[in-house]
Amino acid sequence: MMKLLAPVLVLLGLSARAFAQEPPPRIGPYVLDLHGTTAMFPNDLAQLAESRGLSLAELPGLGLGGDLGAHVYLFKWRAITFGLGGEVTFARSHAVPTAGQGQAGLNPVTERFVSAAPQLSFNFGTGRGWSYLSGGIGQSQWSIHRDDEGPGQADQERLKTINYGGGARWFAKSHLAFSFDVRFYAIDPGTPVSPHPGSPRATFMIVGAGVSLK
Repeated sequence: MMKLLAPVLVLLGLSARAFAQEPPPRIGPYVLDLHGTTAMFPNDLAQLAESRGLSLAELPGLGLGGDLGAHVYLFKWRAITFGLGGEVTFARSHAVPTAGQGQAGLNPVTERFVSAAPQLSFNFGTGRGWSYLSGGIGQSQWSIHRDDEGPGQADQERLKTINYGGGARWFAKSHLAFSFDVRFYAIDPGTPVSPHPGSPRATFMIVGAGVSLK
């Protein structure tokens, strides 16, 4: 019996050693992200409220939404894997303001943000999990309006938007990962629509978490 077991044990030992020496899988070659998001819409910009004929107290602030991203990974240079892709983001906030002292007649307001942009990413890690920094330039539509009036001309304008941020993905299974992303959106000023001024240059943050597939 020992003579029969000895070759089997040797083969098992060699197989385990070979498996342990296998290099980790590469990042990619592609990934799809689906995230639920929280948008930190600014509610302290007086010019933003004035651009829509609102009072500062009527800006809704915090909102919820989602984003969908797709990325391919082209090549690796030293510790960095370079990727190209794109992202579509949507967020919405709605508030019915409570009138404070000297603030009678506040109105329900809805805020929506939609952005689409290509992205360049710098990725660090292996196919089992990696972190990244990424950014891109695209366009966004930022709508803020009273519920009883609906979107106005300023809400239809498409504004140049720079997005930048980072995140990470952890693959608990070979094709499914938990992922998160923290991203800033820097939006160009809007065009004035009489009698209101244009919206100011603004930057706000969107935090997302969800799943990634490869």
